[in-house]
Amino acid sequence: MADLGDPQNTIAVLQKYQFHFQKKFGQNFLIDKRVLGRIMDAAEIGKDDCVIEVGPGIGTMTQYLAERAREVVAVEIDKMLIPILEDTLSAYGNVTVLNEDILKVDIGALVQEKNHGQPVKLVANLPYYITTPIIMGLLESDVPIESITVMVQKEVAERMQAKPGTKDYGALSLAVQYYAKAEVVANVPQNCFIPRPQVGSAVIRLTCYEKPPVEVKDAGRMFAVIRAVFNQRRKTMVNSIANAKELGVSKEQALSALERMGESQTVRGETFSLIQFAQFTDFLLDS
Repeated sequence: MADLGDPQNTIAVLQKYQFHFQKKFGQNFLIDKRVLGRIMDAAEIGKDDCVIEVGPGIGTMTQYLAERAREVVAVEIDKMLIPILEDTLSAYGNVTVLNEDILKVDIGALVQEKNHGQPVKLVANLPYYITTPIIMGLLESDVPIESITVMVQKEVAERMQAKPGTKDYGALSLAVQYYAKAEVVANVPQNCFIPRPQVGSAVIRLTCYEKPPVEVKDAGRMFAVIRAVFNQRRKTMVNSIANAKELGVSKEQALSALERMGESQTVRGETFSLIQFAQFTDFLLDS
């Protein structure tokens, strides 16, 4: 079976099937063996693992996963790629290809069927236009996932692991860090793909927590507070909270919560850590 990590083999497959890239699916196929190796190492795929791959394309990374894992389930939205995948993956009896939209797949049922409900690993070269909904959907789903190792736009990777007070820090940083430990494992230049994307890329590994690193009485309420703060990140915490009508919190309540925390009334939310947001939310609920 031809190694699709070799650009010449990828081009041969594309020509054989006269495949045309579709912008609406954000298709950029990886053609670099070293990067594929880095992804495999970062994902720590072993012979007992069940792996879900999102957007296999022509099966390049799927081949590498199938060589290492017990079972691979590849979810591909583009029906034009299904016959190609049947060809490029024909040597692997441990791969199932689903022609589905990952946002509509019942991942819980899939994990139950393929791995008896035990934690799976997710690996993907994600379409950049839909990265955040996919990752957040997986993290919030309560599906048993051990880790998520994905290729994303470089700036999104930086936002996921950003620290308080930095320009990249925001609601996505806090949401990801509530569910997982985020670590960028490789930066990937544009020439590692066909066609070349217009932006730089990075591989990030999210190691999912069995239980979140902070305790909060109402996580949904905390994330509503976080969204309100970062929707008006230039304002003080008090003003951004009071201006968010959907929260139903008065200026006085916000000031009281900050006072109990020993924080200044002029503090900005972008300096707050996850633990501080949890504490602030709990004090708001008490008020």
